[in-house]
Amino acid sequence: MENNLINRITINPDICFGKPTVRNMRYPVEMILDLLGAGMSISEIVDDYPGLEEDDIKACLLFASKLIQVTSISKVIAA
Repeated sequence: MENNLINRITINPDICFGKPTVRNMRYPVEMILDLLGAGMSISEIVDDYPGLEEDDIKACLLFASKLIQVTSISKVIAA
């Protein structure tokens, strides 16, 4: 099941400047996570964006979870 979900996230340099998107459509993972963070439910997002499916939203969450599973995070200070 997890592989099926994560395969919904695509990276294509010709779509959204290569940002991770849902199924090669112009729905960046970042936007979906922002909507969830703003308090929208999965069903509200799917209703507002008819091209999306519930599993697409779950795939975005899984993708974010995989990204955050790192061994260490270092603070970078810009000059």
